[in-house]
Amino acid sequence: MNSALSWLFDPAHWSGPEGFPTRIVEHLWYTLLTVVIAAIIAIPIGAFVGHTGKGTFLVAGMTNWLRALPELGLLTLLVLLTYVGLLPVVISLVILAIPPVLAGTYAGVRNVDPSVVDAARGMGMRESHVLWRVELPNALPLILGGIRGATLQVIATATIAAYVSLGGLGRFVIDGNNSGAGSPDGYPQMAAGAIMIAVLALVVEGVLELVQRMAVSPGLRNAATRKRTARIWRRPTPDLVS
Repeated sequence: MNSALSWLFDPAHWSGPEGFPTRIVEHLWYTLLTVVIAAIIAIPIGAFVGHTGKGTFLVAGMTNWLRALPELGLLTLLVLLTYVGLLPVVISLVILAIPPVLAGTYAGVRNVDPSVVDAARGMGMRESHVLWRVELPNALPLILGGIRGATLQVIATATIAAYVSLGGLGRFVIDGNNSGAGSPDGYPQMAAGAIMIAVLALVVEGVLELVQRMAVSPGLRNAATRKRTARIWRRPTPDLVS
């Protein structure tokens, strides 16, 4: 562990085109591109199915099926079918990111209080207005939760980009592994790369949690807190009298 920390904090590894700052930016770029594409695909599908109730089986089936795909095997197949570049990596990571965003959007829209939806329809709102002005704003906490989950999964899995000679923090893991156990820099480089991936995931998680708190209205946050409190109070208490 000491050797890994020494390698990690060596100033030589924090400068140049192959230093940690460059690799972190590359890793974040892969993650951002992937999550944006996944959100563009998954949020409309989840919102439509959650609003209409049609195709629920499709959401469940697609979510389970996509989660079952091995990312490294899929990446290898896509590289063989296309070329070694960013496209196969992005496709593999998008497939990984779609299920949590899709599930979060569907669950968020579907679980909006029916009385609120009925009130909106009673005021004469069109179905599109009900979805955009009522259901999606109320579903925002779960939608953002799905995006957070997808982002963390992509950060952890984006190391596969280095498998096809791209950048990112996975570069340290792959290069360290290729150096072999006999190399003095092999294990420390791998461990340092893994540490940085974990640290990056924690930092991004903290930033996304802050964004979620700022984006979600206090009324929705308080409602969620009240629901959790109500569930706790409804739990049966053990009989303390024997």
